[in-house]
Amino acid sequence: MAKISAFLLFFARMLMQKIAPHDKLVSMFNIALYEPEIPPNTGNIMRLCANTGCYLHLIHPLGFDLDEKKLRRAGMDYRDMATVQEHQTFDDFLQSMSDSDIYALTTKGQTGYSDAQFKAGDVLLFGPETRGIPDKVLASLAEHQKLRLPMLADSRSLNLSNTVAIVAYEALRQQGFEGLA
Repeated sequence: MAKISAFLLFFARMLMQKIAPHDKLVSMFNIALYEPEIPPNTGNIMRLCANTGCYLHLIHPLGFDLDEKKLRRAGMDYRDMATVQEHQTFDDFLQSMSDSDIYALTTKGQTGYSDAQFKAGDVLLFGPETRGIPDKVLASLAEHQKLRLPMLADSRSLNLSNTVAIVAYEALRQQGFEGLA
């Protein structure tokens, strides 16, 4: 039954892609990974996207090959069920998301992730595991677009795939988990 449901979801996405204007498929949310470095994290996030209908945007350079075994193992071959778009540069990504609000997750943010008012089509942007989103990118965003997860004061950061899951589900919760069973 699960395989049939997954196939139907995949087939519906393919149909939507053929009729969407400007070759853009509208999803509830867009998850963007800026220069991700660790294959298992990206694989876990790919699986999250496949199961929530979020789109995954990978902004190059990547710290791994998309066909890497570790990525496939973590994503459990969900790549075929997830909508993944690669962008060669951050500027290319911005151009493709020009109609969307971008929320960056950063330890430098002052706004709690649960205080943001997410809407369909928003982008949830996450930085590389070892260094976070560059200051230049953060400087281009308003303060209310720089979100953080609460942690103990001496903590550096949470695992990337855990952070993505927490924030994605908050955004989906705010939309009443529309489209999810």
